[in-house]
Amino acid sequence: MDKQLNYDQVSNLLSQYDVIADGAEVQGILCGMLCGGMSISERKWLDVLKDTINEGAGFAPDLENTLTDVYNELCQQLVEAEFTLNLMLPDEQAPINDRGLGLINWVQGFMLGFGLYQQNLVQCSDDVKEALEDFANISRMEEPMTEDEESEKALFEVLEYVKISALLCFNELGESLLDDQKDKPSVH
Repeated sequence: MDKQLNYDQVSNLLSQYDVIADGAEVQGILCGMLCGGMSISERKWLDVLKDTINEGAGFAPDLENTLTDVYNELCQQLVEAEFTLNLMLPDEQAPINDRGLGLINWVQGFMLGFGLYQQNLVQCSDDVKEALEDFANISRMEEPMTEDEESEKALFEVLEYVKISALLCFNELGESLLDDQKDKPSVH
């Protein structure tokens, strides 16, 4: 099994090509698009990324391959429905404020991607509306955190909430993704 891509690898590659985003934001945008109802088989996600994080310019082949890996890995996590969404964030050894900022970038990316596919929140459940409201609040968090157990616990709880909320949005609005799966014979 191939090793999961990590935040540092993806972020370093993005900055190598002067792309104005980190791995957290990129994965957040992709997750938001899928949770907002983008079909898994849709290939426009790469164009959306070009427009949102690279001023409309194309990506170098190795960066495009990495972004495709990020996308495929994310789709796999969402479809497997084992509720294992691994957010692409700085690892646990990173300073707490770096991890907090990563989470904020992820949530901002999610909101952006989600908004591209889901403008009509009227038909969304109250749970989804509440989650998006909370995401908006999380995306505006600016207070630096202290390196202590209480802050670690708070960050962990917000992180878990974000994962569960993203999966909730996906389960409600990401139907087209599962429909795509039903049409194709599964290969194991």
